[in-house]
Amino acid sequence: QVQLVESGGGLVQPGGSLRLSCAASGSIFSIYAMGWYRQAPGKQRELVAVIGSGGKINYADSVKGRFTISRDNAKNTVHLQMNSLKPEDTAAYYCNADIISTAWRRDAYWGQGTQVTVSS
Repeated sequence: QVQLVESGGGLVQPGGSLRLSCAASGSIFSIYAMGWYRQAPGKQRELVAVIGSGGKINYADSVKGRFTISRDNAKNTVHLQMNSLKPEDTAAYYCNADIISTAWRRDAYWGQGTQVTVSS
């Protein structure tokens, strides 16, 4: 069984920073892409940033220059450094990972979500 556990959300003022972390654990053979998605109330879940196992990165246009995604392959973790936060960044943030388990099954896994609220 594979689990993704997120941490680091919270309440921050506009212009502030937060760092989200996600750790994958369990019966993992290999991890391909890892990424972050977000979902605001009444809106569809959207991609924020994704990083491949080789380090290739893609960002949503709305976060380019403000957010930085990184991963530690040895620890099966992915991080999202969020700077210059805006009220429109308020959402539940979800970690996602494309994982091959030790049972040789490939699936997309999701974390439970962590709330980010940007408000004065």
